[in-house]
Amino acid sequence: MNHLLALVGVLFISFSAVFVRLAGVSPSTSAFFRMVYALPFLLILAAATRKKDNRRQALRWMAVGSGLILSIDLSIWHWSIGLIGAGLATVLANVQVVFVGLIGWLFLREKPTGLAFAIVPLSILGVFFTSGLGRPDAYGLNPVLGAAAGAVAGFIYAIFIVVFRASTRDGVPPAGPLLDATVGAAIGCLLIGSFDPGFGLLITWPAHGWLLALALGSQVVGWLLITTVLPRIPVLETSILLLLQPVLTVIWGLLLFVELLSPLQWLGVILVLGSIATLTLRGNVARRVRVASDYPGRP
Repeated sequence: MNHLLALVGVLFISFSAVFVRLAGVSPSTSAFFRMVYALPFLLILAAATRKKDNRRQALRWMAVGSGLILSIDLSIWHWSIGLIGAGLATVLANVQVVFVGLIGWLFLREKPTGLAFAIVPLSILGVFFTSGLGRPDAYGLNPVLGAAAGAVAGFIYAIFIVVFRASTRDGVPPAGPLLDATVGAAIGCLLIGSFDPGFGLLITWPAHGWLLALALGSQVVGWLLITTVLPRIPVLETSILLLLQPVLTVIWGLLLFVELLSPLQWLGVILVLGSIATLTLRGNVARRVRVASDYPGRP
C-alpha cells in the first residue's frame, strides 16, 4: 500500500510544471495562488493533527522562514518553465540533490564522499548541456537563461530543504510544518509580486482552475503523501520513485506541449538524472549516509 501511495504522490507532483504552464499567468502570480489555494486544506489537516504537533514556537517560526525561501525558489522556477519548458525546468530544479550535499559540506561539517566529488562536475556539465549551448535546435524561448534559472531554483530549493528539515521533528505529522511553510511562502510570493508587473489578484478562468489543481494536487496531496510514505519504503525503491517525477514531467511536456529537445539537451537530461539517481541511492556524505527521503520531490 505504501508503494501505491508513494507512486500516486509522485504522479501528482509530476504535473506541477504542467499546471503552471497551462495556467499561463506570471511566475509570481502562479506561485502566490498555489499557496493561497492550498492553505484552507492544510489548515484543516493541521487542526486534525494538532495534538501530535509538539514543536517549539521557534521551530514553527523557522518553518515559516523556510516558506519565505520557498517563495523565491518557486518564483524563479515558474519563470524558468516559461523559458525552457515544463520538462527541462523540472529536471534542472531537481539538482537540489547535489546542492544539499554541498550545503552540508560547507555549513554542516558533513564530509562529502569521493563519489560525490566525482558526480558534481557531471551534474554541472548536464546543466550546461540542457541549455543547448546556444545552438539553434535547442528547445525553449530562451534555453540558456532558462537553464540558468532552473539551476538557481534548484540551489534555493536545497536551502529550503535544509531549513525546513531543521524546523521539523521526527514523529511530527507533516501537515503542521507544511502549513507554516505555506503561510511563509504565500507572504513571500505576495512581496515578490509587488516587483512583478504581470502579477495580478484577479481570478480568471481557466487559469485559476489549473492553479487550484496545482495547489491541491501537488502542494497538498502529492507533498503530504511523499513526506509521509517515502521514509517507510526501502532506499532503492524510494530513489526510483523520486526519479520518476522529472522523467514523467519530461514525458508530459513532450505529449502536451510538444517540447522537442535537441540531442544535446537530451544528453544533459541523462547526465542530470544520472547524477541525481547516484547521489540519492549511494549518499553524498561520509559522516551520515543520506537516503532518498532526505530529498523530497519538488511539489
